[in-house]
Amino acid sequence: MTAGSLWVVGLGPGPDCWVTPEATAAAAQATDLVGYGPYIDRLPAREGQHRHSSDNRVELDRARHALELAASGRRVAVVSGGDPGVFAMAAAIFEAVEAGPPEWRGLDIRVAPGVSAMQAAAARLGAPLGHDFCAISLSDNLKPWSVVERRLTAAAQGDFVIAFYNPASRARPTQIHDAFALLRRLKDGATPVAFARAVGRPDERIVLTTLEDADPGVADMSTLVLVGSGETRFLDRPGGEPWLFTPRHYGGGR
Repeated sequence: MTAGSLWVVGLGPGPDCWVTPEATAAAAQATDLVGYGPYIDRLPAREGQHRHSSDNRVELDRARHALELAASGRRVAVVSGGDPGVFAMAAAIFEAVEAGPPEWRGLDIRVAPGVSAMQAAAARLGAPLGHDFCAISLSDNLKPWSVVERRLTAAAQGDFVIAFYNPASRARPTQIHDAFALLRRLKDGATPVAFARAVGRPDERIVLTTLEDADPGVADMSTLVLVGSGETRFLDRPGGEPWLFTPRHYGGGR
């Protein structure tokens, strides 16, 4: 990294082994780390490196602070969980650049990809993303719920595998229930569903079920929810939980 630069780095869902060498190098060479406190805490302390922790709900303030540091000549790494470009800090940085002073557009800004929660969950489960899929955030903090409903309906009618990010929080406990109620009107009740919580961390928990039997209440902000397509199925294996996969072909039978 050169002086006056900004990297947005993805730390993956949890384990250090899922952090890319590029992200590790960018964070190590930074003069300043900016991010949500628990994410910054995952990185080793380095002599002379400044750490700027903040709450998880102030993404734009965090982005502006990082850009101001970079504009002053600092080498900044903005840390993000998962992949920074998937419902995370990369978009916040560019939103701030778009609305900020013209000189921010001349900064050296780069994004280091990370393993997303969706990818980590899919790898644990087998291959549920083997055919067309989409990702939808159930948070209606930055968009109206009517938009979420319209996109859920389109995804169900298009028979995509659907990955739900931000399924539930203390402030939003009902949206996941509303989403499942909508999907149950549009999809077969036997559709496979997986709740993948804290994948790769010590408190990891995987729940495999069907759309009809699923309890949406098991989801929280650490959970990635996968709802299969009409082709997604469980594959039994002796002595273990079944794999979940979606074949690469469509409509070819079983």
